[in-house]
Amino acid sequence: MKKLKNFLHDIFRYPTAIVGGVVILLLIVLAAYAMIKIPYSQAIALWKGGEEVWYKNPKTAAPSWFNFFLSKKEPVSFDATVGTGADHITKTVTPGKQDTAKIDFTYSFNFQADTFPQDLIIYFTSTYAAKQPFASVILNTPDGRSINLANFGVARQFTYRIAQDTDLAKKLKNDDVIEGLFMIPKSDPPLTQKGTYQLVINGVTFEQNSDLNAEFVFHGTLFGLAGTDSMRRDLMVPILWGAPIALAFGLLAAMGTSILTMIIAAIGAFYGGFIDGLIQRVTEVNLVLPFLAILIMVGTFYSRSIWIILGVTVALSVFTSSIKSYRAIFMQIKESTYIEAARAYGANNGRIIFQYMIPRIIPMLIPTLVSAVPAYVFLEASLAVLGLGDPTLPTWGKTIYDADIYGALYKGLYYWILEPAVLLMVTGLGFAMLGFALDRIFNPRLRGL
Repeated sequence: MKKLKNFLHDIFRYPTAIVGGVVILLLIVLAAYAMIKIPYSQAIALWKGGEEVWYKNPKTAAPSWFNFFLSKKEPVSFDATVGTGADHITKTVTPGKQDTAKIDFTYSFNFQADTFPQDLIIYFTSTYAAKQPFASVILNTPDGRSINLANFGVARQFTYRIAQDTDLAKKLKNDDVIEGLFMIPKSDPPLTQKGTYQLVINGVTFEQNSDLNAEFVFHGTLFGLAGTDSMRRDLMVPILWGAPIALAFGLLAAMGTSILTMIIAAIGAFYGGFIDGLIQRVTEVNLVLPFLAILIMVGTFYSRSIWIILGVTVALSVFTSSIKSYRAIFMQIKESTYIEAARAYGANNGRIIFQYMIPRIIPMLIPTLVSAVPAYVFLEASLAVLGLGDPTLPTWGKTIYDADIYGALYKGLYYWILEPAVLLMVTGLGFAMLGFALDRIFNPRLRGL
């Protein structure tokens, strides 16, 4: 208990340790929230999902909080389904004669943007035996106009994309349908007409038990907290799940490498002779191997699974110069009097190595382990940016890779790259700051620096 108090006292002496610890704690909270909010199987399904999963989202939409910094406000995406309340479509069913029924839908929304939305889409579903329901779509504008958008029969699943309606474009005398609907009439250049719009759908069914339903999707230029990519995917999925994946890869690689390196160095120093010589020769050969090139070859020709990459990373990182550093320390510990005493009372070799030698340098291992985590986090992200990341996982590096492939920088979609890049930098900074502070605490020669 006293040692813990002394350790905490030393930690609070270094502001960098406090900042780094807070950053790491926040990353852990983010990772835990991601795993609770979006279970792993759901995250994978969402990341691999296509139009049928992300149809409500616009393509390459910036985060909705961008409006706080824009002089010209942009429209934020939303969707509305049949239900009760202001955010739902109101559905009214009026029975008619000879098994007919009138089904009316109304939905009002307040439009206050200075730019035009991308699209307005209505997704219809209907049930019938032989006669399709019929629907008329009307948009009432804030200036009192009532625009009849279209009239059509509704199949069991039918999608009406207002922006692609060429007949409506002719009626509005504007090649851009959305602009024609939301602009102030005869304004030049076109200006958005702000106010409350009302979408009205007048439907008729012609059979008993026939029904009609509608979902309204408004594709603006802004969406959610993180925006969307070119495949309509919500970037909150890789932003959230990038945290547990990055932390897991970094921690497992750092722990596996550091612990195995320490154990191998202790065994070589204790036994000496052929075993020590073999370990040193393997280390010298491994030091000249091109680490990143080997990982690229594994990802290109064998597998891009994150577990395979993790295993190869640990295998290539065990026999490094750290073995020689640890060996030098263990050679001194080996000659200590308490080691001789342990041998005298009959302690076996395994007990001496794991209970008397290794525990002596664990304080040196802790800062090294913490400082190594960001290196492995950046390694995983670097492989993903090169196109060698696990294609099934929503990671920060994979997000940057997709942004680069789509040309996000050239199209001004900076949020797509900056969000994961900033999180990677914050992760590296947090572990580095804590690692440097721990190094000063556990290494007496650095305390005065």
